[in-house]
Amino acid sequence: MNPYILSTLLFALGLGTTITFASSHWLLAWMGLEINTLAIIPLMAQFHHPRAVEATTKYFLIQATAAATLLFASMSNAWLTGQWDIQHMHHPFPTTLIILALALKIGLAPLHSWMPEVLQGLDLTTGLILSTWQKLAPLSIILQIQPTNHTILIFLGLVSTLIGGWGGLNQTQLRKILAYSSIAHLGWMILILQFSPSLTMLTFLIYIFMTFSLFISFKLNYSTNINTLTTSWSKAPVLTSIIPLILLSLGGLPPLTGFMPKWLIIQELAKQELAPAATLAALSALLSLYFYLRLSYAMTLTISPNNTTGTLPWRLPTRQFTLPLAISASTTLCLLPLTPAMVALLTF
Repeated sequence: MNPYILSTLLFALGLGTTITFASSHWLLAWMGLEINTLAIIPLMAQFHHPRAVEATTKYFLIQATAAATLLFASMSNAWLTGQWDIQHMHHPFPTTLIILALALKIGLAPLHSWMPEVLQGLDLTTGLILSTWQKLAPLSIILQIQPTNHTILIFLGLVSTLIGGWGGLNQTQLRKILAYSSIAHLGWMILILQFSPSLTMLTFLIYIFMTFSLFISFKLNYSTNINTLTTSWSKAPVLTSIIPLILLSLGGLPPLTGFMPKWLIIQELAKQELAPAATLAALSALLSLYFYLRLSYAMTLTISPNNTTGTLPWRLPTRQFTLPLAISASTTLCLLPLTPAMVALLTF
């Protein structure tokens, strides 16, 4: 893609998210979301492959549906209450409709089925943008409206954690596994959002670091399915030792960073007397941990057949372990000892 076009599209991505962040009026927030969607569509379709075009079309239709529902709900709110302000959402009908529209936008279960299919059709860099940056604007709106109906958020959060775990069990394609991982992590964020918004933001920040590390590692490794992971030792030995730890951190295994948000969320749910929800979320994390363990096993504990095809990567130029990856991987693995400081910041 032409560098000028690419820089314009990336600028538009940033602009759309910033407009939504800064807006207190529903029309401005809607406009920011639309700019965001229109900016990423050319990035998704830049590789002229049928799967990429199909993924782009699906994404456009889903986002257009969600945006139309959001606009309808905000107009209904203005009709019923006379308010266009995002923070004045007191009527249950438009509030519920807006939450469902935003859930469709970010891919929360049970409105999630587009997410694995779309991510599978994209390259890993665009998939990384879709899994991280594109979630920011809708999450900021959900944080602003502070819905009074807690039941729908708890339902969306629990269903997302369960489906994110179950869906990933049956997959061999890494991008689909990452999509279900994204759904599960979003479920944890939505589950705690109404009780501790700052904890939601901490969870999202850690999720961005972990997902960035994993996407970039797979990109440097040329990995798209489990079979390619088994020969990764000959392409990049250092990455092969780091990736299983990143995967286990995503699964929330102590003593890695990914354990911190799950620990704090379960603690907060217990304080809110929601022990059944906390138990169900913790059990659903085991499902996710199983398929992360399966990927780690494929990478480190299996020896691929020692034939010409298996040893071929030795003859290819190796990809470098880049500085951004080193920083994000270190954050992904070593942040758990700072948990008391994080808790102090959250309660400050």
